[in-house]
Order: sequence, then structure tokens, then C-alpha cells
Amino acid sequence: MPETRPPAIRQIVIVGGGSAGWMTAAALSSLLPADQVGISLVESEQIGTIGVGEATIPDIINFNALLGIPETDFLKATNGTFKLGIRFLNWGGLGEDYIHPFGQHGVDMNGIDFHQFWLRYKADHPGSTIEEFSLSAVAAKSGKFTMPDANPRSVLSQLRYAYHFDATAYAAYLRNYAEQRGVQRIEGRVTEVHQDAQTGNITAIDLDNGQSVAGDLFFDCTGFHGLLIEKTLGVPFRDWSHWLPCDTAQAVACERGDAILPYTVSTAKTAGWQWRIPTQHRTGNGHIYASHLLSDDEAIDSLLKDLDGDVIGSPRKIRFRTGHRAKFWEKNCVAVGLSGGFLEPLESTSLFLIQEGISKFIALFPAADMPSVVRDEYNRQLVKKFEQVRDFIILHYKATTRDDSPFWNYTRTMDIPDSLTDRIELFREAGRVFRYEDELFSKPSWVAVMMGQNIVPKSIDPIVRTVDPAGITRSLQSMKSAMTSAVSNMQTHRAFLETYAWSGKDAERGAGGER
Repeated sequence: MPETRPPAIRQIVIVGGGSAGWMTAAALSSLLPADQVGISLVESEQIGTIGVGEATIPDIINFNALLGIPETDFLKATNGTFKLGIRFLNWGGLGEDYIHPFGQHGVDMNGIDFHQFWLRYKADHPGSTIEEFSLSAVAAKSGKFTMPDANPRSVLSQLRYAYHFDATAYAAYLRNYAEQRGVQRIEGRVTEVHQDAQTGNITAIDLDNGQSVAGDLFFDCTGFHGLLIEKTLGVPFRDWSHWLPCDTAQAVACERGDAILPYTVSTAKTAGWQWRIPTQHRTGNGHIYASHLLSDDEAIDSLLKDLDGDVIGSPRKIRFRTGHRAKFWEKNCVAVGLSGGFLEPLESTSLFLIQEGISKFIALFPAADMPSVVRDEYNRQLVKKFEQVRDFIILHYKATTRDDSPFWNYTRTMDIPDSLTDRIELFREAGRVFRYEDELFSKPSWVAVMMGQNIVPKSIDPIVRTVDPAGITRSLQSMKSAMTSAVSNMQTHRAFLETYAWSGKDAERGAGGER
């Protein structure tokens, strides 16, 4: 008997632009033949996007590589800079300071995590910090940068980086990329959504210009509006604000200084935290806070007081809710970006979660009948990703000694997910940390935050206790010396940018937020 094949998807409609919409369009257009699958993106210039800047994690490099985007072109087009990690101020306690760097700490030895050897070393060197053994952290604190070395024997092979850039410019860059590959951009606001009477699938959307756009598959990239996933399909939202009580941001740009630091800064404040993201042409800033504990005026005053340059424009208020949709893929609609869920950008995961939404869909790319088993697997994987990132962010709030405000008293004493409790207690017992189910954050990330915020193991690995401490000291001091020497030979971050990918653009006057 002849093989019966389900019908193929012929028309994909992406509703909403911004980073989520154009990342989706660019990725799909890079993989799908334009003569076989039509891709349309509907957006309105009357509807703004959330921000004009972004701090990222190293996975963005993989996304750009998938698209074949040259790094220098991308950096010039987006006023991009390099990011080696995040500096956290006042999180574990007032006056405390640590870096969560990209990449590893030191070198694992005999199959045992490096931080176990460092804990033994620290017993004899109490002033030591684990970030002294991270090349990314040492370079970040020195304001230096260079490209990693592909030779695994080189200390420079340990360097990992991401970017800071103008997200509005990134969306425009991806729009040009996608349109060159056949994506049709349609201007208009959605006035009505049509559904099949029997299946409930979305069949078409009507626009305010009288145009109707039909499709087999729809992506909801309409941000917090959730026009398709919530307003049309009624998928509920799982609220995580009891663990992550911040619900408002005030965002503004300022003039940058002569130096451009290769890291994001996150400063814990009375009822939330403030970010600082350096791009080539200006610095993005934002104050995220719990509005029931801090007024908008107080938040703005605190934001402006802590800028490191002259303000550009006026702060812009953004309201949000942390959590995610019960389903990211319902019927023939996939929610990507803010329409699917939101976690505050404390660890710069916003674009990563968009990437995950796109990459998991591509890995499960369905026929037009979209079997429920495929949708179920997609939803399971996306929910797990959100939960894993959620736990890592909650850790920053929970692991604090601060008792100077109602906000910190609440987060310090609140109940947390069992999955996070187990991680903390396992690490506190003997420094054990594991990576589960291909999760985003690696062992060094968990160690950096837990040690940086004073979760100290009661003991160390029993095997490490049998190792000659003098030998451990020699090995670690050799690593430290190699890193210090490598960083001393690097250019400053700005000098590297000027020779590698300098845009030459000045700051634009006007309102501008970040993330």
C-alpha cells in the first residue's frame, strides 16, 4: 500500500515583531525553503517593544552561528560590546561584591570538581575567592578582553563571553536577514482572530487595514498582551510572584564613560535591584522593584541617583508578572517570548528563553496535523527550562543575610521550591552540585552564586581531604599565575572593540530602556 503522509505546513504566521518575532522569523527562514513554506510576520509600528537593550549569555553565539551571522557585522549593527559575566553588589549582604563569570573555575582534577580543591586551599588561604581562578572574572575586573584560544592547552581556552547590545537594532538586523530569505512583513494591528469551529485552531487574523492573513501555524510574539495564546485560546498563566515579588521596572539610558566595562552590573537595592548594561554608544539602566513596597517616584529617584553618566530621556515604566503559560503550544499556536512567560532578567536569560522556544520547536517540527504527543513534549521541555531558570534566580533572593527592609526579610525567609531547597542543602553539606536534564546553568554558575552569597559547605569531598595540601597549593597558585599573566597581556575592552567591531555611533538623545 502507498505510504500516507500527513499534510505539510505551508504557511506560518508570526504575530508580533521585536526580538521574539524577528528571532523566530530569522531562524525559520534560515532552515525552511521559501518556495515550500511561506512565512509572514505581522506587526504594527504603532505598538512599541519592551526595551532597546539586552544583556545576554553565551548561548546567543550559537544562535547567531546557526544563522551564519558574522560577529563583527552583528556587533557594529547593534552597538554591541562583550560580556564576561555579571557583577553582583549588595546581594549576599550590604557591602558585599562578587562576580558570576562565564566559563569554568580552574581545572577539575582526577574527576573531582575544582571548587572542592579550592575549598581545601581556602582553609589555608582565608582571603582567597573562587573568582580569582576564573579567567573571565579576572579579565572582567581588569576591564580587559581578548578572543578565546581554540587550543585547549592554552589558558585562554577557558575564556567565555556573551554580548551587550541594542535589542531594537538586533531586531532590525534580523528583520533584514529574514526578509532577504523570503519572510513577508505585513504592517497592521490585529482586529479579529478566526478559529475553526470544530478544532478551535486559529485559521486567520484580520487587520485594521482590511487585510486578512491565513495560516496553518501561528506564533504568538505579542508580548505581555498574549493576543493569541491568552486572549484567543485562553491558556492560563502560572504566577510565580510569591517567589519573585518584583513586578515593575523603570528603565532609562545614560551617557557612557570613556571606559566600557566587559560585564553587567546588578546592584541589590531596598526593594529590588538595578542593572547597568554598557553598549558602545550608551549605558542602559533599569530599576526592578516590588511596587507594593516602593513607590514609582522612590524607584525613579533611586535609579537616577545611581547612574554613572548624564541621563538620556526620561525613565519608562514597565509592569510585568513573573511566571509562564500552562502551555506554550496550544492547538496550532506557539507562544514565544513574553507571551509565553517572563522571568526577570537578573541572569540575562530573556533571549535564551526565546532561543529555547524556537530551537525546541525546530527539533519537533510537525506536520500540519500537529500531533498532541509533539505538543506535549514541547510543553514539557519548555516548562522544565523555565523552572530551572526560576530556581537559579530565586537563589539570589533567598541566599542573603540582608534584614534592612521588608523586601529582604520576606525573600530571606520565604518558602522556596523543593527542587531549590534540595540543591542548597546538598551544597551546604559537602559542596556537592550537579547539572540536571541539560539545564542552562552549569556547576560553576551554581558555585559562583552560592559561594558569592555565603552558602558555605560544612565539609569538603573526603577524597580531596586525602590529597597533599601543599600539592593543591602549588597547582592552584600555578593556575592563578597563568591567568594573571594572560590578563596582563590583554587589551582593554574598549581598545579591543575599537579595532574589532567599532560602530562609531554616538548616543541618541531620547527615552530608552534596557532588556
